[in-house]
Amino acid sequence: MTYMLDRALRSRIQASPKSVLLLGPRQVGKSTLMRSIHPEKIINLMDESLYLSYVKDPGRLKREIMAIVKPSLILIDEIQRAPALLNIIQALLDGGCKHRFLLTGSSARKLKRGHANLLPGRILIENLDPLSFWELETQFHLEKALRIGTLPGIYLEEKKIAEELLDSYGQIYLREEIQAEALTRNLGSYARFLDLAAEASGQWINYSKLASDSEIPKETLRRFFTLLEDTLVAYRIQAFRPKISKRRVSQRERFVFFDLGVRNALLGIHKGQLSPLEKGSLFEQWVFLQMAAFNHAQKKGWKISSFRTDSGAEVDWVLDTGSKLVAIECKLGKNVSEHDLGGLRTLDQFVSKPTEKYVIFTGDAPQKFSKLEMALPYKDFFSKVLPSLD
Repeated sequence: MTYMLDRALRSRIQASPKSVLLLGPRQVGKSTLMRSIHPEKIINLMDESLYLSYVKDPGRLKREIMAIVKPSLILIDEIQRAPALLNIIQALLDGGCKHRFLLTGSSARKLKRGHANLLPGRILIENLDPLSFWELETQFHLEKALRIGTLPGIYLEEKKIAEELLDSYGQIYLREEIQAEALTRNLGSYARFLDLAAEASGQWINYSKLASDSEIPKETLRRFFTLLEDTLVAYRIQAFRPKISKRRVSQRERFVFFDLGVRNALLGIHKGQLSPLEKGSLFEQWVFLQMAAFNHAQKKGWKISSFRTDSGAEVDWVLDTGSKLVAIECKLGKNVSEHDLGGLRTLDQFVSKPTEKYVIFTGDAPQKFSKLEMALPYKDFFSKVLPSLD
């Protein structure tokens, strides 16, 4: 069954006079969104015979475009498979081409490796995430999102079909993104690494310990994590670096899978009941993913980091809007106490300006602890606070 929800990016892409490169992992709905804008010509590079013909003769694209007389909207799907075409498009646009291009890609690494110009001025770059809290609206259910994620073709399907689709996602990713593009020669080690990375999603990464546990060299692990980031399967979150003092602050980074359902499927836990401890970690990651999706959709340019002292005090997420800092602690529970603000208050010792502090929880009523300290139900934070930040 095919579904189409109103995606947050659609109106901006449709209204823009410029060509657009839409980046996002597989199955987030890039093709569906772009096709909904009704392009006059569609080139799907996932079609193997079509892909091979353009790789053998990239100039074919230029000849075809020049043969179109009326200014048209042209969609090229999965352009990272033939990155040389992006340079041809740029040359056409620089030469006064009247057509507008809609491009999709699922591997920033492939485009960079192909020496494609990703910052040409004429092509806008957008990022598409799985379905967000705002896009799902009344169809959003937290427990479901934490277990099977929010990929459109999975979240909106029946339970059994959704679980079967998730079963195959990791295999498809390995085959099509890693093996077919020759991103790593040791597919066995990378498959083993994926399980480790899924389990470590949301945690502070200790490369030495992971290398010891997995028997994969530390530098190989670093390269594998970079592959996750470059193929848009995971976010890299840097440690918050305070301006006052760097003493006692951990500089380890974190990675969060782009979709919780994919992460859970790699671990084989997407079909049963999640443990309370697992749900707590997933809720924290889900909050990050919603902020990242909002940041992308609204073109905010915010920075999201994570804070931890060497003594163990933590703040889940630190959102820097440029004009203010917002510190966020996540709690999967209906009750909040002063104890839950410990890490947030520790952060005050490392920043030079007042910081808004929020405990985001699953209760029903907001609580105010002080002028800059609030506990908010996640629905209130995402519907009222986040959109109001500047």
